[in-house]
Amino acid sequence: MNSTNPPAHMSPLEWHARVDLAAAYRLVAMHKWDDLVFTHISARVPNEDGHFLINPYGFMFEEITASSLVKVNMNCEKVDNSPHDVNPAGFTIHSAVHAVRHDAHCVMHTHTVAGVAVSTQEQGLLPISQQSLFPLAGLAYHDYEGLALREDEKVRLQADLGEANSLILRNHGLLTCGPTVADAFLNMFILQRACEVQIAAQSGGATLIPIATPIVNGIKAAAAQVTRGLGGNIAWPALLRKLDREQPDYKN
Repeated sequence: MNSTNPPAHMSPLEWHARVDLAAAYRLVAMHKWDDLVFTHISARVPNEDGHFLINPYGFMFEEITASSLVKVNMNCEKVDNSPHDVNPAGFTIHSAVHAVRHDAHCVMHTHTVAGVAVSTQEQGLLPISQQSLFPLAGLAYHDYEGLALREDEKVRLQADLGEANSLILRNHGLLTCGPTVADAFLNMFILQRACEVQIAAQSGGATLIPIATPIVNGIKAAAAQVTRGLGGNIAWPALLRKLDREQPDYKN
């Protein structure tokens, strides 16, 4: 079984989505952004309204393969014959985003040390690095309300996210979304790197130099030039080639 030969019972579009999502899980593990078996990355199943792919609960991200991903509905109830369990509570945040952001085909959530550290800071992400400019062009915040288990929190999270593709969950972690897995991953890579730079800069104890507001405000146009209008696809093929060399079983 591989990315060019989907199982007989599955559409090529779903298989391609599975391969991309499995790749994202492996890349998160490769970059050491995972948190044992916790946090999730979800993706819509193409041409199947209300169906999503998510990791089997209890698997390390480095173990995820295209075929092990579980298809669920908006209530995180399995809609395929997967033998694996899922974590409905872990899908709460994701389902909130998918319900109102039909452009957000992929939602990625992490609990990295740098991400959580910045999420605890009153001022949040600071405009002190080139990396910070890209998420600051569309960054939102959601206050901590305890473990994300309550349905009533969804409405507030949805309102806080709005049209942003990057969200800092206060005292909790980071979330990014995008129209493709590639977009969500690149958004997370840049947001995570900006948080790492901020924590490293603050550890020096020196006064930090903020980037001028006009530069921050002009970053959207500059970002389109940098990615040549490709968004996450500017890096995604290279990332897949790396996985093909080092962990080709993600496509199984």
